[in-house]
Amino acid sequence: MSDIAALKKEKQELIDKMLDMQKQFIDYEHAHGVTGKDYWASDEGLLANYRHEYAEMATRVVDIAHEIVGSSRN
Repeated sequence: MSDIAALKKEKQELIDKMLDMQKQFIDYEHAHGVTGKDYWASDEGLLANYRHEYAEMATRVVDIAHEIVGSSRN
């Protein structure tokens, strides 16, 4: 597998995981409701690391996309 193919595969896997996380969040929100405090300050359950993990994956997706086309975020 070429470097570009490996990057595209990693990017798609991250996108798939992010979509799954969004679905889990929506299901959780519908079942339990989510307050601003839950979203921003929860330290247990699904929301404990949700924002941090999602942001890290989103940043990696952007970095990979730039790497694939040979551009830079700067």
